[in-house]
Amino acid sequence: MKKTFFALGIFLILLFIPFILRRAPQNADFSDAEDTLVIVTPHVETIKSEFENAFREYYFKKYNRSVRFDYRNMGGTSDIIRYISDRYESEFRRYYESKGGKWTPLVQSAFTRDQVANAPEEAKNARKMFLESNIGIGIDLFFGGGTFDQGRMAQKGYAADAEVKKRHPEYFSNEVIPPAFAGEIFYDPNGLYYGVCLSSFGICVNPDAVAECGLNVADIKCWDDMARPEFFGKVVVADPSKSGSVTKCFESILQEKMYKAVQKYGTKKGLETGFADGFDLVRRIVANSRAVTDSAGKVTREVASGNGAIGMAIDFYTLAEQQFTSAMSPVGKEKIRYITPEGGSFVSADPVQLLRGAENKKIACEFIDFCLSYEGQKLWNHRVGVKNGPKRYALLRPPIRKDVHTNSKAEELSPGSYNPYISSQNVYYNGRWTGPYFNLIRILIRTTMLDVIEEMRAAHKAILEAGGYEKVPQAAAAFNQMIVPYREAKKASKSLYVSENHTAVDVAAVRRNWSNQAIQNYRKALELAKKGL
Repeated sequence: MKKTFFALGIFLILLFIPFILRRAPQNADFSDAEDTLVIVTPHVETIKSEFENAFREYYFKKYNRSVRFDYRNMGGTSDIIRYISDRYESEFRRYYESKGGKWTPLVQSAFTRDQVANAPEEAKNARKMFLESNIGIGIDLFFGGGTFDQGRMAQKGYAADAEVKKRHPEYFSNEVIPPAFAGEIFYDPNGLYYGVCLSSFGICVNPDAVAECGLNVADIKCWDDMARPEFFGKVVVADPSKSGSVTKCFESILQEKMYKAVQKYGTKKGLETGFADGFDLVRRIVANSRAVTDSAGKVTREVASGNGAIGMAIDFYTLAEQQFTSAMSPVGKEKIRYITPEGGSFVSADPVQLLRGAENKKIACEFIDFCLSYEGQKLWNHRVGVKNGPKRYALLRPPIRKDVHTNSKAEELSPGSYNPYISSQNVYYNGRWTGPYFNLIRILIRTTMLDVIEEMRAAHKAILEAGGYEKVPQAAAAFNQMIVPYREAKKASKSLYVSENHTAVDVAAVRRNWSNQAIQNYRKALELAKKGL
């Protein structure tokens, strides 16, 4: 018995020697037993799961330490932005008042805005104090959401430089990650956000449902096709006020119409005309809708199920739905297909951002490094089971690194994978035309279309029953009356933000006024259409 216990003791000592002697690498100055990373993201569970598991493995190999992911669920991108803004305002107010400052409407509006030379000293001091602080909100990273919204976070001062360029200058070249492509910015020059994957925007269709409308999928080639009368009550769209990606879909339509108008009329008249033409088309598409969802992912599910025939979609949502339905459906039964609109789509980056005052900055920066590494990038478009690829879920998104596209073998890639850098359908995005009005675009669609959709659908239906927009020009003019023409876009955009002279009550009044004007226009269009005018 003694010999047995002695042998068992020796075995246990030998077993635990590696754990006793093990220590963290010299370059890891961490102190907690388990490191934590707090992330807020609109990404779906499959993306969160794959990146969490891959980073844990990567981190353990590098530091011999585990990392716990703490995901904060706030909803879509707009909900996340609202939460981040509210938290930073609350935390800065507490900090500002602790330093003896008096919280005023001027300070509230000024601490997140770059100050002009003639701004009041109180405003300048508030902004300076915020930027020199390390105020945090208990969140380390904002993962996903689009470059526009993360760019706004950066401008306000909510983001911090992750300094990836200092650690990995080799990542940032035209051969690996270009600074921009086809007019779209891929990363902030000051390191305040980094694109990690790409998206394109287009149309998803259900072939059977399209056939029931008397059309063929081959007939669907451009954004205008979504406004065809055959699709009345068959279109599915998402609320752009809930999602930056959805707003990008609508912005694609405006960009296409503005480009064509500029080619025809020149810059000044072309931008004005194209902006109006784009909104005319958006109105007809939304008026054709049978459903308005609160997220881009729900659009593809509605179309694949046959609840809608056609929808505005983001490429990877359609590809994921396509993969799911093909596994669940009889062989050869196609439930959903993605169509890139001719001359009406562009590539956009989906970024990651280090937030100001991140408590776990070292781990957060490691995560960003991993996302941009060759190993991390393979998670986006490689097959399940491929070395360094996803373990359980194919993510079906194009990585931002060019070299991952060019160096990967075809058999390593997920079905449906494509290289957006060589896609002939992509067009040049002119950010100066619509970029400054991104928020205006989504609020206009919300207030003048979605919030008054019953009046809008009734007018649209009456016009179609009267023979179409060409047959009743007066009704068409009333229906398409611009609430905010392009020449007034800059002023209108400013009216959507709180400032020292423009309160939240004023902002609400502006939005309410736009909705009321739209209701009047649609009611007038309805009356004129019934009269055949």
